[in-house]
Amino acid sequence: MRFGPLPITQAEGGILAHRLVARELVLAKGERLDRARLAALAERGIEEVVVAVLEPGDVAEDEAAAQLAALLIGPGIRADSPFTGRVNLFATVSGVLEVDAARVDQLNALDERITLATLPRFAAVRAEEMIATVKIIPFAVPEAVLAQCLAIAREAPLLRLHPFRAKGVRLIQTVLEGLAEKALDKTVRVTEARLRAVGATLLSESRCAHAIGPLAEEIRRQKRAGFDILLIAGASAITDRRDVLPTAIEQAGGRIEQFGMPVDPGNLLLLAELDGRPVVGLPGCARSPKLNGFDWVLERLAADLPVHARDLRAMGVGGLLMEIPSRPQPRAERPRAPGPTRLAAVVLAAGRSSRMGTLNKLLAPLDGKPMLCHVVEAALAAGLADVVVVTGHMREQVEAALRGLPVRFVHNPDYREGLASSLKAGVAALSRDIDGAFIILGDMPRIRADHLRRLADAFDPAAGRSIVVPVHGGRRGNPVLWGRAFFVTFEGLEGDTGARHLIDQFPEAVAEVDIPDAAIFLDVDTPEALAALGAAQL
Repeated sequence: MRFGPLPITQAEGGILAHRLVARELVLAKGERLDRARLAALAERGIEEVVVAVLEPGDVAEDEAAAQLAALLIGPGIRADSPFTGRVNLFATVSGVLEVDAARVDQLNALDERITLATLPRFAAVRAEEMIATVKIIPFAVPEAVLAQCLAIAREAPLLRLHPFRAKGVRLIQTVLEGLAEKALDKTVRVTEARLRAVGATLLSESRCAHAIGPLAEEIRRQKRAGFDILLIAGASAITDRRDVLPTAIEQAGGRIEQFGMPVDPGNLLLLAELDGRPVVGLPGCARSPKLNGFDWVLERLAADLPVHARDLRAMGVGGLLMEIPSRPQPRAERPRAPGPTRLAAVVLAAGRSSRMGTLNKLLAPLDGKPMLCHVVEAALAAGLADVVVVTGHMREQVEAALRGLPVRFVHNPDYREGLASSLKAGVAALSRDIDGAFIILGDMPRIRADHLRRLADAFDPAAGRSIVVPVHGGRRGNPVLWGRAFFVTFEGLEGDTGARHLIDQFPEAVAEVDIPDAAIFLDVDTPEALAALGAAQL
């Protein structure tokens, strides 16, 4: 292929290299220049064009891409029509994509003009999801080069799509005193959702004491009932091959394949087999819907891809999935300096009170002072290291209402975008030595300092209590105390969404504290609620 500028008198049959605009005439990149187009260019004073001219032995970009893509198609994989030298490939069913990475690298190393990009090895895909793309970089490639690439693709499939199969799964949960029933119920819901995503079904869930004998007997019972996959969620993390879960599996006739995997979160996964069927001891993170190493194992098992010790050990590259904020000292954080815990409050006072008409509810008088003053004074009386008030709507009036109080103001110019923008602005203003922060709504005037102190007393990240939630009558309320390690999770919030929905993503980090009254539920959104507040008996 020849490429470069040519006089229009010599450019017939060439492929236009760049978009060309000549007065009202517009020619797109890649157009073939025939006599009519060249004549139109000459009429507009264009004397030279940059073109690609195919020579004998060249294969045009679309044809070359189509030939290579045809060798990548297989069961569960289809290809779109070629366009500008590109062919996209899609899954026709949900499953796991197996990629021969070494031979894909070999193909891409052969010649810079021919490229193949794929999803990662063993990626879980949904039907109609794009899994790979072939792209021919120039307008044509030599036939000999294309033949070499095709030879690599013919040796064996570069891509295989393993569809998810209908699997029957049983779940055993072990129980220790103090493990909340709702935590066990949450594990069932999360597990069911995971199984649905891979076309599997939870046949049953059972519970037994976290001890070798009772668990071994329960495993035998589930074996008699039959399953394709058995999952065991221990009340306590597995710490050794001789711990409760692996020992019980062996006593029930199973064999341990591998304890531990180089995927984080998910390090403490246990892989075993019982009569040729997989048994998985779940890591603690499997109680959360967040991606973890168990997802990778489950996806392969659901697609009938065997998983052995060598497979787990090969998951380290790419196995660092996310930071785990529930750790006492997450990797992204500097080690905490010795000394007392330093807690702050972020008071959200930027909203427009749209349901209150023209009234800013935070400035409405209550017991002789603006409603917002009650909230801020409670935070100050709790002895916190810092109190940040986020302003937005009626900024000057809000600051005036709190004049003389030892607080810091942070203005959120984007307050109209919703609560999330104010939350992020307030947290960003906290100093690096703050260990945690209460997120307090400015319209909760019955929150008291003793409520906050109760929550602060329960805060202990080193003991796994780094999200502290107030509870009354079995219901969760506000404010919530968040450990610093979770602040990064707020960055993805948008619109009028607060952080409460994030609590369910980190169940292992949550501590619930009983509050003796309903103040944690009471906020003021309407004039009627404000009028009734003075008579509320809390």
